[in-house]
Amino acid sequence: MFLHFGTYTIMENEYDSFEDLWIWQEAMQICYEIYDCMKNCRDFKLRDQICDSSVSIPSNIAEGFELNTDRAFIRHLYISKGSGGELRTQLYVAIRQNYIPEIKGQQLVNRIKRLCAGIQNFITARKNNSHRKPT
Repeated sequence: MFLHFGTYTIMENEYDSFEDLWIWQEAMQICYEIYDCMKNCRDFKLRDQICDSSVSIPSNIAEGFELNTDRAFIRHLYISKGSGGELRTQLYVAIRQNYIPEIKGQQLVNRIKRLCAGIQNFITARKNNSHRKPT
């Protein structure tokens, strides 16, 4: 079964809430780490942008899931993935300006790359499942 009573089946797993999605869980962990890294940053514009980008990823995953349609979920997953690219770009600036240590920044960049790949896998799975009729 691909969609029933508000439960998504994605890649052979069922999810009753967005909190069950590993991509949301990982995005939240990255968000917390970004906030911790940037809390003492005096470049308020970059700090606000990088924190906004980090919270946008899990927020869009949650919003798309709660809209309860494949089309909306896929659209919001793409937005989340785009926010991941935005966040990586801002991390490169933060690393270059020595706001975040290079090793920590590169670890975050790599985790975001893996997260975005996972988001793409969810997009692909939802697209493949949306072409099939629920049973």
